[in-house]
Amino acid sequence: MKGQEWYQADEVAEEYDDKRFSKGGQLIDRREKAAVLEAIMPVEDRSILEIACGTGRFTVMLAAQGADVVGLDISTAMLQQGRRKAQGRELAGTLEFLRGDAGRLPFPDDHFDTVIAMRFFHLADDPEAFLREMRRVSRDQIVFDTFNRFSARSMYNWALPMGSRLYSKSEVSELLAKTDLTLVEVEDDFLAPYGLYRSIPNALASPIRALDTTVGGSPVTDHFASVSYWNTRLR
Repeated sequence: MKGQEWYQADEVAEEYDDKRFSKGGQLIDRREKAAVLEAIMPVEDRSILEIACGTGRFTVMLAAQGADVVGLDISTAMLQQGRRKAQGRELAGTLEFLRGDAGRLPFPDDHFDTVIAMRFFHLADDPEAFLREMRRVSRDQIVFDTFNRFSARSMYNWALPMGSRLYSKSEVSELLAKTDLTLVEVEDDFLAPYGLYRSIPNALASPIRALDTTVGGSPVTDHFASVSYWNTRLR
């Protein structure tokens, strides 16, 4: 995995949510959570594994909605942030945080209803191997996102501390075929890059987001979207 040392640093974990999901980044957080919920609802009583759960944005949300969730991450510091986030929350389901390697998941075959991985595949050095491992422990559904090759993100990708792997639609389709996954739906979003939203106040980001959503609704502009949300099922 790219950037493991950077990602596991205490100071990165402490500042992770504030840097990415404050100001205009709140719009990104809201949209990503909506994409996950839309893909797997209803979540009540479903067993869900989140790969690279980070600070627990999705795990806590899903447990609050009644799912039985395991959040797995390689970073102890990130997991600590997730546990703090869950403290004092009323959770209708269950929530457990585990440290582990996404390439060697510590679970038996067909253990979870759904496996999700958000903000993960742009760091994967062997995406097919990771997807196969996710498929092994799922008995029904896999949901993940990718950053796209023909998006504005490609212009500043070189400046990111760990670099990002960018995907074309055909590349992801090939990965799904190789791992025996059937595409249920793919949603494309964010013509404007994430970095723009994170750098400006919400009051400025909101009208940009409204324009982005309107223009991005065209099949032509989907090709240039920053991110795609993939909802897949086992064959």
